[in-house]
Amino acid sequence: MVIGPDSLEDRLLEHFDGTTAESRVVARQAVDLADSGRYEADTDLELTTDLVIDELSDAPDGTPAERWNWWIGSLEVAFGGYEQFLIRRYRR
Repeated sequence: MVIGPDSLEDRLLEHFDGTTAESRVVARQAVDLADSGRYEADTDLELTTDLVIDELSDAPDGTPAERWNWWIGSLEVAFGGYEQFLIRRYRR
């Protein structure tokens, strides 16, 4: 697996605050995205923990889920087919 969900969850909390539950959901969505192979097929880049942190760092200020949705929204506009990876809700 390219992304370790536990390490991504820890890095999200370290870089963007938010709650543990929120970071856990972002990490799970990232694993699902990596497992789908869609990102790698569209960009020729391996989806890694470092890449996710870098991409979310480019997003406007916000929680991990807000930053994730911003990035996934930009991928949806660029390539299509990413809407299923949006975060609609999580336990607070």
